[in-house]
Amino acid sequence: MNLTNINETKEISMIEAVVDTSSIKKVAAAEAPAARWSVAEIVELFELPFSDLIYRAQIVHRENFDPNQVQVSTLLSIKTGGCSEDCGYCPQSARYQTEVENQDLMQLEEVLAAARAAKESGASRFCMGAAWRSPKQRDLEPVLRMVQEVKAMGLETCATLGMLKEGQAEQLKEAGLDYYNHNLDTAPEFYGDVISTRTYQDRLDTLERVREADINVCCGGIIGMGESRVQRAGLIAQLANMSRPPESVPINLLTQVEGTPLHGTEALDPFEFVRTIAVARITMPASHVRLSAGRQSMHEGIQALCFIAGANSIFYGEKLLTTGNPEAEADQQLFARLGIKPEGH
Repeated sequence: MNLTNINETKEISMIEAVVDTSSIKKVAAAEAPAARWSVAEIVELFELPFSDLIYRAQIVHRENFDPNQVQVSTLLSIKTGGCSEDCGYCPQSARYQTEVENQDLMQLEEVLAAARAAKESGASRFCMGAAWRSPKQRDLEPVLRMVQEVKAMGLETCATLGMLKEGQAEQLKEAGLDYYNHNLDTAPEFYGDVISTRTYQDRLDTLERVREADINVCCGGIIGMGESRVQRAGLIAQLANMSRPPESVPINLLTQVEGTPLHGTEALDPFEFVRTIAVARITMPASHVRLSAGRQSMHEGIQALCFIAGANSIFYGEKLLTTGNPEAEADQQLFARLGIKPEGH
């Protein structure tokens, strides 16, 4: 065994220990736990020849979904900038000098106009994101009204508002929220290199509250932040080994924004991104795997490979929170060329 393999084995052992003591314990639901994936097994998937990995992912995808349908969501930033946290990738942090302008919570009518436009463009789910560490009750009240009104339009509703306190998930459920997004971002042992103002356990606690309120979970991570392949496997293990894996798993590619600490990070090989999509599909066969942030920087050929690898959900529209995203018309043209149809159409 060479030195590289020895180091990788040590890294896997460290991650396995963290996986055993975090998400499995804290995000337990009443039902029986799903089959476990070890970090080593997930690394083995990553290391398969590319064509073998994609073939295996395609088999799993076709067993669980129509391979020519994609769930389409639109994400609107309803409150932008001014966040107190120090997430190294995020231009909305008040700690960094970026071009993102702070904006107060949008008015109800503005949000509803955006939701109507999203529905007309073919979106089936409307997601509302607010740059809060954790919403205060006075913050949550107007969002509850937004959820109610968007739901009444016939759209699925999703929100990402930061950490939730006791009772807040129940209020969102009562208002009609279908999905709550709260990403783990990365593997536990790499997390401290990216964020110091919120712990991994904080994230797991919010996910537990969302599950207990019977809201669908949207949870994934960001790759390309300088993590190793083993650490990417560690993130997938955290997600796949939840007793009930997330219904929606967004796989984000780091969008580098000048002024943030992660600006200048070495770019990830696009084929490694495709591999991550495929591994997520194999380990979470019944989840929607979302091709999410960073898609604007991808060649259409790479996006097509992601769909072949098992991605079956996207965000589309002009903006994805504060970073650019391909416009809906361009996505529709790509769908037509690939023979893909949005779910429900």
